[in-house]
Amino acid sequence: MAGVANKKSIILGVLGVLLVAVGTVLVFLVPIIMEQQVEKNVRIDPTSGFAYEMWRDLPVPFYMSVYIFEVVNHKEMLLGEKPRLEERGPYVYRENKQKQNLTFHENGTVSFVEIRTFHFAPEKSNGKEEDYVIVPNILVLGSSIMLQDLGIAIKWIISGGFSAFNEEAFINRTVKDILWGYEDPFLDFLNTFLPGRLPFKGKFGFFSDFNNSNTGIFTVNTGMDDISKVQMVDNWNGLKEVDYWNSNQANMINGTAGQMWPPFRKPSEPLEFYSPDACRSMKLVYEKEAEFRGVPTFRYTAPNYLFANGTDYPPNEGFCPCVASGVQNVSACRFNAPLFLSFPHFFNADPSFLESVDGLHPTEELHSLFLDLHPLTGIPMNCSIKMQLNMMAKSVSGIMQTGQIKPVILPVLWFAESGYLDGPVYNTYYNILILLPTLLDYLQYVLIGIGLCFITVALVLPFIKQCRKQEQALNDTSGTDDATEYSENSKLLEDQDYGTPQT
Repeated sequence: MAGVANKKSIILGVLGVLLVAVGTVLVFLVPIIMEQQVEKNVRIDPTSGFAYEMWRDLPVPFYMSVYIFEVVNHKEMLLGEKPRLEERGPYVYRENKQKQNLTFHENGTVSFVEIRTFHFAPEKSNGKEEDYVIVPNILVLGSSIMLQDLGIAIKWIISGGFSAFNEEAFINRTVKDILWGYEDPFLDFLNTFLPGRLPFKGKFGFFSDFNNSNTGIFTVNTGMDDISKVQMVDNWNGLKEVDYWNSNQANMINGTAGQMWPPFRKPSEPLEFYSPDACRSMKLVYEKEAEFRGVPTFRYTAPNYLFANGTDYPPNEGFCPCVASGVQNVSACRFNAPLFLSFPHFFNADPSFLESVDGLHPTEELHSLFLDLHPLTGIPMNCSIKMQLNMMAKSVSGIMQTGQIKPVILPVLWFAESGYLDGPVYNTYYNILILLPTLLDYLQYVLIGIGLCFITVALVLPFIKQCRKQEQALNDTSGTDDATEYSENSKLLEDQDYGTPQT
């Protein structure tokens, strides 16, 4: 029996040591496995699986919500009153993005164009595309400012042309026309009279160049040679930098194309990307740790200095000529059209912009942008990128249609591009990069725990057996003494009961 007990202890001890050893190895091995798994899935490699498919053809719901500012006192504004605005919308569009003309190069980069298409989503919208809205007529107000330095005689001719084509400072058109464009005979007239001076050709609309179009040819790193460079832009339209701005720093093309970033992010590392629509590189900064549907994330937001002027933030001097902080002049990359970018409702902008119009109510909850990124993979889980388009409006001498409009940066519309990881893509992502590592993480400690329990039992078991033997020996000794005593007592009783009878 003793040999059997010893054999059990040895077996348990050996098994416990093996489990602890396997668990300890996993403690060091799981991070390596995880890193290899991440690198395999985030490279731009047709054989890498779901991440490549997600990058090439965004399969998750993505929407653009557009809010238009209607000028409700446009007649009074022509007489010099402060603009009074009412927000209309949102008008929501399902956005599809698909990369085409993929060309892999020997230097570890890939070139592509990304085709964007938009489809109206009435079930998510607060209004119809057929809604009529009164907005600034950029053909009149914008062109007037762009041509304000011409001679008075030419401006009179232009003003006469406005009258001949019934063009006024404000238009009452449908949402569909305002966003996606409409034919305007006066635009053809201007392009004939002043060829190359205006940025508008064919249909005029604020997003007329968005639908069924692309934002240029991006060439980005695949990460096959260096995973830390994956998604980083090598060049855009063959350019290493643009020439819109007044400094080398402002003209730099930094970061990624804005959809994914290199993995293994740290809070100290900002998210940089190049935006062709804004004609510049932009930066988001870490705000806090968050979580999206069980996936740990870093939340990134726009820094207050993103649209600051050169006085408040010297590195932005290259984007000047500037106005007050919070609004960026983008006329340099829009054929000198007086257009400006800001956050919606002039959120985080100089108070003077908000005071110059009525009807705006900026709040962080509604008007700040954010991006929730899984830091391990560099893949966004949830985002809402928001921007506002504004234009300069003012009275221009010689062009009577501009009336007595006081100089103002006038909000025209703002939009939010929002999306999140969902459906089969989310399930695959979660199972491979979240659930599996979590199970391995738990497994290593479970194995160590069970192994230690086995080792403890193996060490204690011999003592338990020894104690049982001693107890059994004591029981046996006690039993012998009791039998002897019982025998003697029985004999005494027999002598008493059956002894020799008295005479």
